[in-house]
Amino acid sequence: MPSLFVAHGSPMVAVEDSAYGRFLDGLAAGLPRPRAIVVFSAHFEAEAVRVHHTARYETMYDFGGFPEALYQIRYEPPGDPALAADILQRMRSAGIDAEAEYERGLDHGAWTILRRLYPHADVPVVEMSVNQKLSPRRQFEIGQALAPLSAGGLLFIGSGVTVHNFSLLRQASPDGRPAPFAEGFETWLEAVLRDGRLDDLLQYQTRAPYREEAVPHGASEHFAPLLYVAGTGDGSGRAALLYRDYLWGVMTNSVYRFA
Repeated sequence: MPSLFVAHGSPMVAVEDSAYGRFLDGLAAGLPRPRAIVVFSAHFEAEAVRVHHTARYETMYDFGGFPEALYQIRYEPPGDPALAADILQRMRSAGIDAEAEYERGLDHGAWTILRRLYPHADVPVVEMSVNQKLSPRRQFEIGQALAPLSAGGLLFIGSGVTVHNFSLLRQASPDGRPAPFAEGFETWLEAVLRDGRLDDLLQYQTRAPYREEAVPHGASEHFAPLLYVAGTGDGSGRAALLYRDYLWGVMTNSVYRFA
């Protein structure tokens, strides 16, 4: 199975008729059907790695100010407790602090995009947390500890946004034209992933142009899922860009496929 980074952008991606939404509707058709999905979500942050250990999810509405129709959606796939237990064991065997999560529902970082990919909610899901305080290398290593599971039919998805800075919404473009910082950072990232420049990726904080605007210090939780899921691939950090557009010109809807 490949591994994917999928932007979740606005929660409206779950329902809106947009070019990006339509792309997501067809994305799963080009993939083998997974036995289960493991999602690293930007909206599930924890110090230790937390692994959902549940038989059935409840839908979380962890956002506000959106149309009522969004709050009527229920996306409640089965969990996979056996897989969650396996993941926990692999984490601990690799010396990674990990805990089971029994109570939390499925947050919008996961269900908004999964609803487009697998609308029948019939594929088991295990959601995992991210920790933006970890070094990029450590985030990558957590993914590496799980890489062997890809051979067992698991689809790893990192759900976040590669260029995400709410403080720059004042620069939003009415015609969606990308701001220079958004285009500059995303173009650099695409080249790094295309060429498998893993060292550059893991040192993006000092090497990437426009890094502070695109991934501001202390607010990297939306970029972190890309690093986790990069580790679940073949170890090269190489990925192909499948889709990109710009949300209001200052954030990215991008999808990358890792080998």
